[in-house]
Amino acid sequence: MTSAAEVYLQEHEEELLRAYFDLLRIPSVSALPQHQDDVRRAAEWVAERLRHIGVPHVELLPTERNPVVYGEWLVDPAKPTALLYGHYDVQPPDPLDLWETPPFEPTVRNGRVYARGASDDKGNLFAALCGVEALVRTQGKPPINLKFFFEGEEEIGSPSLAPVIEAHRQKLACDFVISADGGMYDYDLPSVTLSSKGLCACEVVLRTAATDLHSGQYGAAVPNAVQSLVQLAATFHTPEGKVAIAGFYDKVRELTPEERAEIAAVPFNEQQLLERVGAKALWGEPGYSPLERMWARPTLDLNGIWGGFQGEGVKTVTPCEAHVKITCRLVPDQDPEEILDLIERHVTTHCPPWAEVSVKRFPGSARPFAVRRDHPALLTAKQVLRELYGKEPLAERTGGTVPVAELFQRLLGADMIFFAWGMPDNRVHAPNESYRLEDFRMMARAYTRYLEALAR
Repeated sequence: MTSAAEVYLQEHEEELLRAYFDLLRIPSVSALPQHQDDVRRAAEWVAERLRHIGVPHVELLPTERNPVVYGEWLVDPAKPTALLYGHYDVQPPDPLDLWETPPFEPTVRNGRVYARGASDDKGNLFAALCGVEALVRTQGKPPINLKFFFEGEEEIGSPSLAPVIEAHRQKLACDFVISADGGMYDYDLPSVTLSSKGLCACEVVLRTAATDLHSGQYGAAVPNAVQSLVQLAATFHTPEGKVAIAGFYDKVRELTPEERAEIAAVPFNEQQLLERVGAKALWGEPGYSPLERMWARPTLDLNGIWGGFQGEGVKTVTPCEAHVKITCRLVPDQDPEEILDLIERHVTTHCPPWAEVSVKRFPGSARPFAVRRDHPALLTAKQVLRELYGKEPLAERTGGTVPVAELFQRLLGADMIFFAWGMPDNRVHAPNESYRLEDFRMMARAYTRYLEALAR
């Protein structure tokens, strides 16, 4: 049966989409200093949208970088209190020449909205707010107590969040968190997310001489920094794909037979994945399925490697310096700082004797997160998905990192329930990011049902 709130969403869709497109037009790229004012403008836009919905208390919580949009609507002390999380910042749109239409001018083609942030996370964030708005317009208030927490630094690792959460623990106190950042396993395959990976990052810098040298005069005698770094980088993995850093797996919580069976029950087609990403074969740690590796095993990725001459044509130099950037996705019970210690020890041990090496650690580390399977808000999410799709939701994990999930869990004692409609082919973080209008509608509708179900 269609509720009054769902009818409201249908009748006001054009108006709601106009507002969604207005948000997408703001280039709130948190990684680029030249967009600092745009990030602030997006925060103010979201705050104003909360006021438009009717949220009684809205404010911007300052941080060292970008403000948190906070809102509060307490309707009944006997009702549960949920904190709705999302982020209004987006990734850089580069490379621009690969976009079919401008990244900050939303365009609808074949039932999809194309724009940077269309899915991650402006589309998901705004669809959740549409669900709240529909309930408020038809019932006068939300069915449970709601707090809103929308950050502007998720795409740079949420570096300001721990201090702001600690400073406002009492204000942010809640029974659980609902994340409007995340997604479903696939179209017509609803899912609940049980865990997300942690993250740490560093850059390894290797030097072999005081300056670049003439390769004809010195190349046969003086070590080459690029060659030396490649030699070092090759020691990070075994040929089969296992991370070869001593101690890397020591604290990894092994999958139980039940967990492996749960992952195996998820439909997975290796050939479809290869076609989707344009790869010839899969690769990774032996002894685990692709889904187990992506969802529940730690990784070490070389994200960029450079040194010497990078321009067109030829420059005959023997480089004196080379760099490699590394990120690790972590699983329970790995600690980001301990993993960086292990990397530093490894590069010191395996560095060629003719070179010097150093490790630069990047901020934004995050611990892995997991929610218990019997959490009432998780069970309620499964119930709502079962009603909407007419099938049992899958239990999935994400190989990505949502730093705030573990922070809320550790600092507020509040577990996060992922309830969002990003899809695998939305091309988030890539050119031509998109969001199906059908998924936008489904998410808004689902939020009306989810909040009602939580109240019951």
